[in-house]
Amino acid sequence: MEDRVQPIPAALTVPLPPAAPRTTGVDTPAARERKQLLGFYGGDYRAPATEHFLDDVLVKLAAASDTPSQVYRVTVLNSPVVNAFALPSGDIFVSRGLLALANDTSEVAAVMAHEIAHVTERHALRRAEIERNSAVIAKAASVIDDQSRQRNFQNYAQFSLAAFSRQQEMDADQVGIRVIAKAGYDPFAASRFLVSLGRATDLRQSLHPGADAKPDMMATHPSTPERVAHAVAVARGISAPGIGETGHDRYLAAIDGILYGDDPAQGFVRGRRFIHPKLGFAFTAPDDFVLENSAQAVLGVTPAGTEALRLDSLKLAPGQTLDSFIAKGWIDGLQASPAEALKVNGLDAVTATAKADAWSFRLAAIRVGNDVYRLTFAAKDLTPDADRRFRDSIDTFRRVTPEDARDVKPMRVSVATAAAGEGADAFASRMAVPDHPLETFETLNGLEGTQLEAARRYKIVVE
Repeated sequence: MEDRVQPIPAALTVPLPPAAPRTTGVDTPAARERKQLLGFYGGDYRAPATEHFLDDVLVKLAAASDTPSQVYRVTVLNSPVVNAFALPSGDIFVSRGLLALANDTSEVAAVMAHEIAHVTERHALRRAEIERNSAVIAKAASVIDDQSRQRNFQNYAQFSLAAFSRQQEMDADQVGIRVIAKAGYDPFAASRFLVSLGRATDLRQSLHPGADAKPDMMATHPSTPERVAHAVAVARGISAPGIGETGHDRYLAAIDGILYGDDPAQGFVRGRRFIHPKLGFAFTAPDDFVLENSAQAVLGVTPAGTEALRLDSLKLAPGQTLDSFIAKGWIDGLQASPAEALKVNGLDAVTATAKADAWSFRLAAIRVGNDVYRLTFAAKDLTPDADRRFRDSIDTFRRVTPEDARDVKPMRVSVATAAAGEGADAFASRMAVPDHPLETFETLNGLEGTQLEAARRYKIVVE
């Protein structure tokens, strides 16, 4: 959850051909679409070494594409979710979560070439809808978002970022593999990345059992065994395995140190606990909730999908009381009970119950200075036990101490070299991820077994 909206710096661009129209600073539909997309995904992620590396790769891919005169630029999205997009304008977006998953230069080149293919084949012009980066958010948003937020989701669904058909994906894979091979990269990189993507999605599902849909690029880029087999067949039609640049060490050097997981500016999810050191507050969700952080809000859902929560913040208007704040504007058609004033760890707050459609709610508004933090709990059946758990969670909202803030550190990708005889277990013990460190290490490094290659470099996650 972001603390404030920050200005969006310009992304790196591929050098413009002499005949290309200059549109920098022009308020065009493409520019507005780009700006909205960046805002929705938490802005761009600034890492100069990584950006220069990707820009160099994109220059080679653009020259090898079917439309070398097309202007492309790549932007890293500040999102831990594995995702990639393309706009008809030639804007290519890759998330830092995707960069953490890719294992070498040829794999990230395969992703960008795939997105270039969507542009050259004009797939994005037939976009029908966009899927958000988390099923948790999709579930909760449909239940507890206010009318304004729902309109934002509807507007976002009209973006020309296609949820492409299976055939379009196959076509983009084929074109992209041909492009990376022409650019000198390993054509088998596409199939390797698709395998890693499937493994990462399976791991995420095991860690977040409440999310039934795929909360990453699997939603728009389905990685099926048929698609992997197709990518392998296309690559074999170009060359034998082992021919073409992979660029493993160069790639790891380019992403060494990038953020992994939550951005400190948006706070941290640690199990059921959310802490925002910069804004100075923390709260703990009820038992069984799986939390998901985004630029707009913290959302959660239970595995059965019968309970959900949302935490966001708004400014209190001059002269506005907490009682009036809680009475309107949260959910379309909400019928709230009279507000009950209370203190939450020394902070002024009000709470109420409400109903809308088939859902019942426990609402809380907690004031911290001029900011009001809204906690919305939704349940299919607001039993006394469920309401007690919701109220107990409200009572955990508190200001954080300097000690709390120091104890929570961002995680980053780091690169380490394996010693002779060192196995995956030893590297997993160095991983800062709280759940399934061995499986995460193997997935991030595309490993099928626990045997490591001496003197080879591997990715780990550290604080």
